[in-house]
Amino acid sequence: MEKQILPGLRTTFLVHIFVGAFFGLIYLLIPETWGDLIGWPMKDPDLYRTLGAAVLGFTASSWFAYKATGWERVKIVVQAEIVWTILATLVLLLGLLFRGLPAIGWLSAVIMGGFAAAFSFFYSRQ
Repeated sequence: MEKQILPGLRTTFLVHIFVGAFFGLIYLLIPETWGDLIGWPMKDPDLYRTLGAAVLGFTASSWFAYKATGWERVKIVVQAEIVWTILATLVLLLGLLFRGLPAIGWLSAVIMGGFAAAFSFFYSRQ
């Protein structure tokens, strides 16, 4: 019998779906409006639209993983999420500490760091 997905990991996928859909759609559809609202000028909106598309891609992978039943079917998704969220957290922290990103960037860093911690925790437990 295939190893089942831990309930906490399934919940992490579900939360990731909602958070990823929210931010992915914002960056894809209204990057300039969002940038004006949070005080983060979007100098190249197409770059942020590409980021939104990537976030929505990861969101879709979380949806597929949420619907799956066995660990082997979602393992690679969890591994990719760990890499993505750790790298994103590091890039945000570097920008906040050394490149003058707006303070709202801390929210993104905390969200990405939280997902990095959650996916890493469940990966180690699985």
